[in-house]
Parts: sequence; C-alpha cells; structure tokens
Amino acid sequence: MSQENLVHVAVGVVINAHAEVLVSLRLASSHQGGLWEFPGGKVEQGESVQSALSREFEEELGITVLSAFPFLRIRHHYPDKSVLLDVWTISEYSGIPVGKEGQEVAWKPLNSLQSDDFPEANERIIRSLALPDRIAITPEASSFEELRQIIKHLSNQHPGLIYFRQNEQNAKTYLEWFEWAQAECKVKNITLMYSGEAKNIEEGPLTEVGAYHVGLEQLLSLKSRPVSKQRLFSASCYDLAQLKHAEAIDVDFAFLSPVCATATHSKKPALGWGKFQDLATQVNIPVYALGGVDLADVDTSRMHKGFGIAGVSTFTKS
Repeated sequence: MSQENLVHVAVGVVINAHAEVLVSLRLASSHQGGLWEFPGGKVEQGESVQSALSREFEEELGITVLSAFPFLRIRHHYPDKSVLLDVWTISEYSGIPVGKEGQEVAWKPLNSLQSDDFPEANERIIRSLALPDRIAITPEASSFEELRQIIKHLSNQHPGLIYFRQNEQNAKTYLEWFEWAQAECKVKNITLMYSGEAKNIEEGPLTEVGAYHVGLEQLLSLKSRPVSKQRLFSASCYDLAQLKHAEAIDVDFAFLSPVCATATHSKKPALGWGKFQDLATQVNIPVYALGGVDLADVDTSRMHKGFGIAGVSTFTKS
C-alpha cells in the first residue's frame, strides 16, 4: 500500500518517574473504541508530526508538550483502514493531563501493559517500551578469568541488556560460559542475550533465557522467527535488504553497523548518521546504532530515527 493511503497518526509516549505511562481510553464511538491507547491523533495535511503532537495533546489532554523526540514508526493494516503511527517520546511537558473530550485517562505501570487491551497497531509500542536505549556487547575473552572480569565490569554499569558475543569459542565452551554469566547477570536483574542454537533455549537447558540474537549468516538462513514472543529476538544487519529480512521474520530490534568508522569494521565503509536514518526509517522495527558510537550518542541516534546505541568499547573503556 502506498504512503498516500496510510492515515498518518502522531502518537505520544509519556513516562513518569514511577515507571508509569500515560494512556487514554478510546470512546466507544471511535475506531477501535473501548480500547486503551497512547494519546495522539491524525497529522493534518501540511502539518509536521511535532505540531500535530502538540495540538492533539493540548486539545485532548490539556497539556503543553515542551520537549519530544522520535521513538518508533509503525505501519499497520486493519481490515477497514491502514495507519502509519509516528510515535514520539514526550520527555517534558507542562500541565496536568485530563480527558478533555470525555475520555478516561490513566497512568499505567509499564510492566502491566497487555496487548489485548490496546489496538493491534500498538503491540509493537508495548514490546518496544521494555527495551533499553543502550545495549552492551561483550568483547572476546581469551580465558574464563578474563570473561569473569568482563561480566563484572559490564554488569556494574547496569545496562538493560548485555549481548553475550564470544565468536571465538566452540559451542560447548560458549554454553558453559553463558550459563555462568547468566547466573551472574540475573542477580543484578540484567538480561543476557544468547546467540547459540535456538533449540537450547526453546527445548534445552537454557529455557530461562530472555533474549536471543543472530548474526548475519544465521539471519539470512531463517524463514521465520525461531523463538517465542516471550523472548526478545534481535539480529545484526548492515544494509536495507537485511533489515527488511529481519523485519519479515519478526525481530524485536536490530543492530545496524557500522555507523561510524571503527578499527574492527575497517573493511566496511561507515554509513554515517544520514544513511543510518535513511535505512532506519524504512523498516518497522527499532534499530540500534552500532560501530564507533559512544554513550553520548544515544540522543544522536534517537534524533536520526534510531532507538539507541549498542557497542563493545564504549562500555569497556576504563
């Protein structure tokens, strides 16, 4: 379906200091009535998303948007209409939200959100709200003792996710090291991403694993999602075709690299932030910037339609 046939909707996500998100109940007479939604409304002809967001929040909730940045773009096709949700995070506002159009308004804990209570197009928002804006990747360890120090250093920084990448180890060693690292991370409430065989977490000894990652070769060999939706599923990508394939097999997010020049990706030309944005906006999945990025680049990634950053050296610097 062409872009012109999509109803363009500006959506705002507001999260308070208690890890609660602002939602409103759709009126029974409206499309998808009786369901909760993240506030927003249709972007009018010639109107920017930011302007639409500000207008809708003022009209519907009586609050003024002071600061917002891109979060996610979602294309979804209902039987009777198709929508493009332009989802932004509202980081600062003034006023107290009230239902000015008679709708119920509530603050709901992030961990209480259920997809069945929202329109289908909102499922991706709910899943993505649980993602961190920075993901640590383990460097290669030459020994178990070195691995212990790596996990200790990374876990002390409390990233929401750690991708356990140890490509130089055989399958047996990788599994043994992962099991140890997973126990260490669990104590600090950090999710460790596994990248071995999917059967080990779906049917084997690692059924408590919360996230699964595939490299490019494995990604291209897959025709469908290899793990349940109860686990996060991600992939490494380098171009648009790979991102499209990742989207087609329902990944929850993807790494796109290299964004900036790095010694480890010296044979691949850097995308640059402009190209990164161009690619990230052509898929309906969260895309993390990887390669030559630093913690300070989280906002840069967001402003270029990314979801955040992922890296090795940025987390392992002393």
